[in-house]
Amino acid sequence: MKRFKSIGLLAVCGLVGLAIYAKTDKQRDLPELNIDKAPIAAEVKAATSLAPTIKKASPSVVSIYSKKTMEFTSGRGLPRNPFFERFFGPDMFGEEGRPQRRESNGVGSGVIVSKDGYILTNNHVVEDADEIEVQFADGKTSYEAVVVGTDPNSDVAVIKIEAKDLPAIAIGDSDHLEVGDAVMAIGNPMNVGQTVTRGIVSAISRGGLGMVNYEDFIQTDAPINQGNSGGALIDAEGRLIGINTMIVSRSGGNNGIGFAIPSNMAVSVMNRLIQYGEMVRGYLGVQLQPLTSEIASGLGLDNPQGALAADVQPNTPAAKAGLEPGDVIIEFNGKKISDMRQLRLRVSETAPDTESTVKVIRDGKKREFKVTLEPFPEEMRMASFNPMERRRAPQTEESLKGVEVGDINRTTRQQFNIPAGVNGALVTDVDEDSSAYDAGLRKGDVIQQIQHKDVNSADDAVELSHKIKKKQILLRVWSQMAQGSQFIVVDESKD
Repeated sequence: MKRFKSIGLLAVCGLVGLAIYAKTDKQRDLPELNIDKAPIAAEVKAATSLAPTIKKASPSVVSIYSKKTMEFTSGRGLPRNPFFERFFGPDMFGEEGRPQRRESNGVGSGVIVSKDGYILTNNHVVEDADEIEVQFADGKTSYEAVVVGTDPNSDVAVIKIEAKDLPAIAIGDSDHLEVGDAVMAIGNPMNVGQTVTRGIVSAISRGGLGMVNYEDFIQTDAPINQGNSGGALIDAEGRLIGINTMIVSRSGGNNGIGFAIPSNMAVSVMNRLIQYGEMVRGYLGVQLQPLTSEIASGLGLDNPQGALAADVQPNTPAAKAGLEPGDVIIEFNGKKISDMRQLRLRVSETAPDTESTVKVIRDGKKREFKVTLEPFPEEMRMASFNPMERRRAPQTEESLKGVEVGDINRTTRQQFNIPAGVNGALVTDVDEDSSAYDAGLRKGDVIQQIQHKDVNSADDAVELSHKIKKKQILLRVWSQMAQGSQFIVVDESKD
């Protein structure tokens, strides 16, 4: 009996202890919360949430996994050691020049653009891939894909999966984009799964980055990281307006400067890749150079807007249509041309055998030409000119002082590699302290025009230079360095 009483006493003490603990200051009463578990009202969500827009576009964005086998040559050439070979195998030491293989895996994104399985992505996502797997946003559905065509010059690629009734994205008109428009990037950054980021259009028609040959990028601050390549840049209505392609970053992560290929350009390339299996670009046949304010003034133009034809290649669409050196192309197929890069893009986007309208300024007057483009020759590239380094020159009172010229003959033509069709006054010497040298004129160049007047000999050049009253002298010169014709301005007012 004492034993049971003892146990009962302990139990009572335990309850008393719990009661004492409950009354301490360590435990506080929970606050009353204002909890509202109702979903966001439809009218509020429509005005503030991006969810409806993202739901429209996100099923069309896929992840792309690529595999490729890379071959390289072993350069270790270490002496073999039988003892270590027992544990690490014969490849531990390798042999000089022995071929090795390694599998490389890549991850990127893509956008479904047709119900029957065509997918837009970047060339660098699928380039040289042996196997391509496309995984849908649900993380479960996947297909093997084949490459339809690639265009390294624009970094666009088209792949295809065998499927039907796919959620093809709506494609918008990227020409309607304006700086400040809201955009969203959808892709698979860092292989974490489908991710959406938001930003604005920071700039349009970005180029000159040196990443690809044809650049007309949309710049955005919507965060883009590795793995976003080939994914969708969409507008506020969920339409595709760009293919995310690269970032500018010192660390490799997002710094708020991302670039996307405009949807109009991507679709244009895609259509030709599907139709021809390769990118076939239109060819005009003009040699272009930047139109600077000095050259524009020399041509009698108020502003340096347009693409300057430094030369027109013989037997090309431009030559057949009547275009001439010195023409400033200001419009192509109804679209304004602001510079030579924009003209190259417009021509490249136009299919061969297409009749196009070209508007130019010649001798201060607007003229219009009809030109039928041809396929772009593989062996040719439209030339661009980089401004040469400039130095200050002492003031002179004579036109083209410090320039010596002579006639072109068989010997000098061979000596300076001057093409048969190039005629004018051969520059035999240029004083390094002259304004002409400052403008880029060099020994071996050929002066073809002075102030719009043709030069056929050294005497022509001397006579024309004596008649010049202006301090800014416009020359058309076949340049030894550029191996082509270009315009330069000798500005003697800066001396």
